[in-house]
Amino acid sequence: MTMPDALPVYELYAIRYATREGRRADNFVGGDPHDGPMRMDYFCWVIKNDERSFVVDCGFTAEMAAKRKRDYLRCPVESLQLLGLSGETTRDLVLTHLHYDHVGSIMKFPAAQLHLQEPELHYATGRYMRHPFLNHAFEVEEVVEVVRRNYAGRVTFYRGDATLAPGISLHLAGGHSGGLQFVRVHTKRGWVVLASDTMHFFENMDSGRPFTTVFNLGDAVEAFDLVRAQAPSRDHIIPGHDPLVMDLYPPARPDLEGIVVRLDEPPRHSL
Repeated sequence: MTMPDALPVYELYAIRYATREGRRADNFVGGDPHDGPMRMDYFCWVIKNDERSFVVDCGFTAEMAAKRKRDYLRCPVESLQLLGLSGETTRDLVLTHLHYDHVGSIMKFPAAQLHLQEPELHYATGRYMRHPFLNHAFEVEEVVEVVRRNYAGRVTFYRGDATLAPGISLHLAGGHSGGLQFVRVHTKRGWVVLASDTMHFFENMDSGRPFTTVFNLGDAVEAFDLVRAQAPSRDHIIPGHDPLVMDLYPPARPDLEGIVVRLDEPPRHSL
């Protein structure tokens, strides 16, 4: 399916694979004066049409969920089968960054070409990783696997904004991690921005307060404007960990309510 401007039109999905209970103070630099419960969900995303498909981030394993005390709902890679895909046959895996919850199932994508911002690998293997405050969100073996894939010629690197394929663009933001990128996708409702961890929650962007895991605070604040500039409206922005995503968007099928939602459909209501 194509639009008059000849850009491909993609279906866009979010798969919820894990969750954790938390507090509001956990999710905003500087804490929160109205502390209370605030759940965080974990997602990976799928971009597809009749010609091609892409997986964006690949989640973590049950073993990692136990290690980090997350509530594991389902295997994100096995969940690709709900959309007619599989990790074994995925050709293109976009990694928004190398934190454990975005790259932790990389071994289940044996044939995929990885798409990564080059500054992210520099960050994850460089001098800053000697600091526990900065390295706690990474897992060494997962970073090493990305290095192995690079030696095998299976990582495509970007240095800034780039076109991944017609109708899909990558945008360097940084802030939360050294080379964090977000993804813009052309859908039947226009351009939709997978913000990934430029904002964990809508409220991070709305209040101008980044999430507490941060490398460069200035870049993290500026990232909100970078995302806004690529989205036609606030309703076209998808945060990386907000449980509201499951409430706002319709399920891919009635039996997938709360598991897989369609982001290429308009939200059921606006916030």
